[in-house]
Amino acid sequence: MKTSVIIQARMNSVRFPGKVLAKINGKSILEIIVERLKRSKSIDDIVVAISSSKKDIELLKFLKKKKLKYFIGSEKDVLSRYFYAAKKNNTKIIVRITADCPLVDALIVDEFVQNFKKTKVDYLSNTDPWTFPDGFDVEVFSYNLLKKAFLDSKKTKTKYSGVLIEYLRKNKNFKIKNVKSKLSKSFNTARLTVDEKIDLDMIRNIFSKFAPNIYFDSRQLEKLYKQDKKLFQKNSHLKLNEGSVLDNSQKLWRRANSLILGGNSLVSKNPNMFLPEKWPTYFSKAKGCNGWDLKKKRYTDMSLMGVGTNILGYCNTKVDTAVISAVKNSNMSTLNCIEEVHLAEKLLDMHKWADKVKFARTGGEANALSVRIARTSTSRQNIAFCGYHGWHDWYLSANLKKKDSLNSHLIKGLDPIGVSKKLINSSYGFNYGDFNQLKKLVNEKKIGIIKMEVSRNTLPNISFLKKVRKLADEKKIVLIFDECTTGFRESFGGLHLLINVIPDIAIFGKALGNGYAITAVLGKDSVMYNARKSFMSSTFWSERIGPTAALKTLEIMEKNKTWIEVKKLGKNLISIWKKIAGRHNLKIKIFGIPSLAKFSIVSNDFQKYKTYITQEMLKSGFLATNSVYMSIAHNETIFKKYESKLDRIFYKISLCEKRVIKIDDILEHPVTYLPFQRLN
Repeated sequence: MKTSVIIQARMNSVRFPGKVLAKINGKSILEIIVERLKRSKSIDDIVVAISSSKKDIELLKFLKKKKLKYFIGSEKDVLSRYFYAAKKNNTKIIVRITADCPLVDALIVDEFVQNFKKTKVDYLSNTDPWTFPDGFDVEVFSYNLLKKAFLDSKKTKTKYSGVLIEYLRKNKNFKIKNVKSKLSKSFNTARLTVDEKIDLDMIRNIFSKFAPNIYFDSRQLEKLYKQDKKLFQKNSHLKLNEGSVLDNSQKLWRRANSLILGGNSLVSKNPNMFLPEKWPTYFSKAKGCNGWDLKKKRYTDMSLMGVGTNILGYCNTKVDTAVISAVKNSNMSTLNCIEEVHLAEKLLDMHKWADKVKFARTGGEANALSVRIARTSTSRQNIAFCGYHGWHDWYLSANLKKKDSLNSHLIKGLDPIGVSKKLINSSYGFNYGDFNQLKKLVNEKKIGIIKMEVSRNTLPNISFLKKVRKLADEKKIVLIFDECTTGFRESFGGLHLLINVIPDIAIFGKALGNGYAITAVLGKDSVMYNARKSFMSSTFWSERIGPTAALKTLEIMEKNKTWIEVKKLGKNLISIWKKIAGRHNLKIKIFGIPSLAKFSIVSNDFQKYKTYITQEMLKSGFLATNSVYMSIAHNETIFKKYESKLDRIFYKISLCEKRVIKIDDILEHPVTYLPFQRLN
């Protein structure tokens, strides 16, 4: 019976693209694997199975150049690729090897093939469970089993991410054997695969130890391991065999961390803030209040909703149509877009107290602009603030003198590294509602600007805000309201209009463009006049998409009175939280305005409970934690399903609180990172 090694290879690895052709001492990984396998006495030939993807063209050219046997098959259906490769090659026994294992041992392959023939099983491997070092993976199976799996998958229209392991787990009518490692226990914990660039660095060092010999076996490797363990520890922080456990989103996140500072551009979207090692992380598309991951699995978003930007829901047809029309006529030009004029007129008409507006594209930019503008109109440059206002130096400088100054506003222990020390004693935080604390700062620190969120984790404290307004008037202080988050959620404009406390400057963003980048800084002439002399300019503040999206979003909001609907939905959601908490005798606290509410279970284990909630809701098709940015795309039907799932979770949590079960026993993933401490 013909026995063939079929090597699964591709160029578009999520974590390390092009790794199969990465060089080790002048030879590619794939070339080394083939040459090492040629030492096997049990195999008849070697076939490299690649995909028809354009990304594999370079790999195809390499195989032709090296005159290596290959087969081109489906990119996503690896099972069919193996089946047709084996069928075309008239192979009866298949040895599956992946192209990320340059230390594959021909002696182990021979041992496995002989064992397979002797025991007459259908499938033999060392992967379920793993006992060998990661990178010594070998699977041996019959063509008949492969054919059966292929035909069944076609009949049932089931797609398997692996070749056979998933199929065998669902179909128990086959003889299966798993081989345990005879190597030392400590060596079996070594990571000898190439999934990350750091893996490659370590493997290169190993080959250098044996150079020019590339045919060393597992026993020789084990001996080297005992002699020089440090050599094998360069990648020890990475988990063994995680490639088979992590989905594409998690693999891509790993890759992102090696390429992008911080892994992504927004801390709030870091997957570790939700469910480490499991959160889908990346979306393929979104519509309404639904998002689809890279595997096209749909989730209902009961969480961030674009971090509060998509109050009309994702991919709103009318907003998107307006944007597409604008793009067709060019987003940018040497000339200015008329839409920003119309948007300025609209915003100033909504805010009769304001005289001028300045546009930006992000909340951080708008906050920095507001500070610059305010400082042009006052000789006292120091700022008293509460709430969260972005990442710029003026804000982070609060932590220069005392590193916990922002603890109640942003992230605990935030290091102001990179912020000029000359800004020390220029910004001072105060707690929302603590008027005496603010008054003391004003009297002692030469405060010229008070900057604050109208509300975040509490309902607006009207009496406090009125006192702040009066104090600002008495001391000739510029009062700035940051309504990037609260704007347009509970009124057509901002919360300050609802409570009739008027600032000197107001900032809007997030919901203003329903997912498109646009922010606005509105102000009175008394503070905006001198700002004309200050240089505040940016190329992309002049693009067309942002104002176009904002105009259409405001039109829809005004017509449908969306703020009434999202507030109503938010109140209904809060009642659900209270109802199921009461049902299971759990104490909870509710924070925030109805359209942006959150809950906290009163317990020392809340962070674990929050993780458990996300874990279980994810299984049920929900992106959910303990807070929700409400949108008009949400509805009562969604709420009923959400309530049903959350009720079961709260029941389990109540058992944990009663010490009937332990939360650690039902947690399947690491505990989520501590959240933003965005407390007013």
